[in-house]
Amino acid sequence: MIIREMQRTEYPLLENFLYEAIFIPNGVEPPPKSIIYRPELQVYISEFGTNKHDIAFVADIDGKIVGAVWVRIMNDYGHIDDNTPSFAISVYKEYRGKGIGTALMKKILATLKERGYKQASLSVQKENFAAKMYQKLGFQIIGVNEEEFLMLKKISE
Repeated sequence: MIIREMQRTEYPLLENFLYEAIFIPNGVEPPPKSIIYRPELQVYISEFGTNKHDIAFVADIDGKIVGAVWVRIMNDYGHIDDNTPSFAISVYKEYRGKGIGTALMKKILATLKERGYKQASLSVQKENFAAKMYQKLGFQIIGVNEEEFLMLKKISE
């Protein structure tokens, strides 16, 4: 597996990864793929790459992209302020549980630190198994609502 920066020509793949990032609890029917065109989800991918804060990496296995992590400063579910990038991450189902998500997160966190960011945030459903991974990576719960944790990681300490 290679973790590498996402190429501009690969940005359209973010639509697939955004859909895959939607947490679907057991026993719940997945939403239609068109859900990603809702404004509250489009903030994650619309015109990606046009802002200096847009950063994305992919997990590539034998030439197949199986996961992606990206950040941008946006007014999303994980928004803290206009200096804190928010995360989105997704690994295709058949590749989950193999450390790919952790490797992607470590790579982008190192990049954020190199670029001088002080912190990064994300929002995750309480039921999502990935919440534990984020905590292992140093994210702390700073807010809670009925369904989600708002998490923050200090990067430059």
